[in-house]
Amino acid sequence: MERGQVCLRRGEELDLRAGKLWVYDNEIDWVDDLCRDGELVEILDSRLRFLAWGFFNSQSKITVRVLSRDKNETVDAAFFRRRLQAAWDYRRSLGFSNACRVVFGESDGLPGLTVDKFGDYLSLQILSLGMERIKDQLVAALVDIIQPKGIYERDDVPVREKEGLPQITGVLYGQVPPEVEIVEHEARMLVDIPGGQKTGHFLDQQENRGRIKPYCPGRSVLDLCSHTGGFAIHAALYGASSVEAVDVSESALEMLRRNAALNGAEEKIQTVAANVFDYMKDCDEAGKRFDTVICDPPAFAKSKKALEAAYRGYKELNLRCMRVTAPGGYLITCSCSQFMTPELFLQMLREAAADSGRRVRLIETLIQSRDHPAALNAEQSLYLKGYILQIV
Repeated sequence: MERGQVCLRRGEELDLRAGKLWVYDNEIDWVDDLCRDGELVEILDSRLRFLAWGFFNSQSKITVRVLSRDKNETVDAAFFRRRLQAAWDYRRSLGFSNACRVVFGESDGLPGLTVDKFGDYLSLQILSLGMERIKDQLVAALVDIIQPKGIYERDDVPVREKEGLPQITGVLYGQVPPEVEIVEHEARMLVDIPGGQKTGHFLDQQENRGRIKPYCPGRSVLDLCSHTGGFAIHAALYGASSVEAVDVSESALEMLRRNAALNGAEEKIQTVAANVFDYMKDCDEAGKRFDTVICDPPAFAKSKKALEAAYRGYKELNLRCMRVTAPGGYLITCSCSQFMTPELFLQMLREAAADSGRRVRLIETLIQSRDHPAALNAEQSLYLKGYILQIV
C-alpha cells in the first residue's frame, strides 16, 4: 500500500533524528495528496530521505506523531499489539499488577494513548486521531493481553477537540461498576472510573505515597489538595497522630471519608472543604503548626503563557507551607505542571525558603511513579516532580 509523504523544511530533521517524537505544522515544507487525517504517513527530510513513520492529522498543530524509525517495519495491528504487550510486560517486571498505568503514550511508543489499570478494569483515554481510528484494534489487543472484566473510555477532555475529536465516555468492553476497589501499599482505595478526575485516580503519585512513611509516625499531618485521600490515608496508616485533609471539592472529601472508613482510619482524619490559599493564609496568621505538610496541588501552569502567574502561585503556597511547618518538621511538595520544570520548581522553593525566614534542607527528590516512565526525548512526559524538605 502506497503511503502519503510529509516533507520537513530544511534543518527541521535535526530534532527528529535526535529523537523528537512530534512534527509541528510549521516544520513542514509540503504534504502530498495521499496524506489522510488519522492515517500512517512517511516523514522525509528536505533531501527526501526517510526519517520515520507516523500518524498524520492536518487539523492539529502536532501534525505528525512518530510511531517507528524503522523504514522496513510494518505498522499494522500486530505492531500495536507488540507495543501493548511490551508496555504491560514492563509494568509487571517492576511488580505492578493491581493498579498502575499500563500505557503512557509516547513513552511506550503509542502516542496519544493512555491506559490505566484499576483492579480487574481498564480506563482508556485517546488524545490523537490516529489512535482513535484504530480504537477497536487496541481494545481487542488489551482484552487479549490483560483479560480485564471491563474497559471504560474516559475521552471527556477538551484537548481532544484540538485533534478534531468529540468528547465521549462509555463502556468499550464488558461491564464497569460505578466504583472499583484497589490496593496501594497498605491502603485500600475506592476509584470512580466513570466520574473521577483524569482516568479515575492519580496513579502517578502511587510510589511517592509510599515514600512518606518515615515522616508520619506520631506526627500531625496536613494534606493539602487531598482529593480522595491518597496521601491522607497513607499518612494515617503510617502512624500519624492526626491528619487534616483540605480540598475545595466536597465530593472528593466525601470519597476520602469513605476511604478512611474502609481503612479504619476515620477517627484520625479530619476533612476541611476550603480553598487552600485562603486556608493556609488563615493557618499562618493564626500561628497553627503541623509536623508534616503535604502539598500536591493541581497543575497551575497548563500552558507556557500561564507559567509566570503559576510560579507566583506556587511560591505563595509553598511559602505558607514552610511557615506552618513546625520546627524540625517536613514539607512534601509537588508540582504536576509540565512547564514548571524540576529546576524551576527548585528555584521557586529556594526563593520561598529565603522569604520564609526558615532554614530549609532538601531530604529527597520525587518523580512520577515508575509505571509513568518519562521519555527523555519527549519533555512533556516528565511532568511530575517533588521534593521532601525539612524545615529547621
